[in-house]
Amino acid sequence: MKIDLSGKTAIVTGSTAGIGYAIAKGLAQAGADVVLNGRTAAAVEQAVATLAAEVSPANIRGVAADVGTAEGCAALVAAQPSADILVNNVGIYGPQDFFEIPDAEWTRFFDVNVMSGVRLSRAYLPGMVERHWGRVLFLSSESGLNIPADMIHYGFTKTAGLSISRGLAKRVAGTGVTVNAILPGPTLSDGLEAMLQEAQAASGQSMEETAAAFVMKHRPSSIIQRAASVEEVANMVVYVASQQASATTGAALRVDGGVVETIA
Repeated sequence: MKIDLSGKTAIVTGSTAGIGYAIAKGLAQAGADVVLNGRTAAAVEQAVATLAAEVSPANIRGVAADVGTAEGCAALVAAQPSADILVNNVGIYGPQDFFEIPDAEWTRFFDVNVMSGVRLSRAYLPGMVERHWGRVLFLSSESGLNIPADMIHYGFTKTAGLSISRGLAKRVAGTGVTVNAILPGPTLSDGLEAMLQEAQAASGQSMEETAAAFVMKHRPSSIIQRAASVEEVANMVVYVASQQASATTGAALRVDGGVVETIA
């Protein structure tokens, strides 16, 4: 199978590092024109330069905008009014006990993890429908099904993403536009590496070994018994964004290493 996204414009939110950057790279390698996004101009410029060096030739640009706000979403749309592929990847997470989470933190998680995708899908989907082709992907998480007791506010937002993606798929039924959700499990991203640095230094193991130990302690149902790579998550996204995945819509597609204990 050869995936060719030449002539397609893809926007990936929160794509200056981690899973988002890997997705942007995968889409660029498949021939798409890619728009990177992050909150700061410095981070966006660095990511654009790095990606341009890694994938050549490629048409890559960046837009600095905080899509966790209505103003930031509007700024992104103003800078890039049209897209064929929208990857709603931006997200925040962090453990916090339910009884210590203030209202403001619930609102912040909802704005970044949920409303960014709502606002951008509302902006870009009509154009896709008019052109009879488009792909919208929401980065959910296995935590949207296995709600973590120490991150209830995060799990709630990832469950919301599943609802929105399924409902939007129905809303644009028969138009040639697909909407899907991707559910990564524990993934060796920049964020996880930063969180595990102290443990790795203490253990003397490699980062991959440290991450595997973390997975087996906190997600013992993992079947692959390790963290996924960001490239493994990106591979699923690139396929679902392709013409070859035209019959896949309204789906929750897991790249969770088998963490979720269900056969469906």
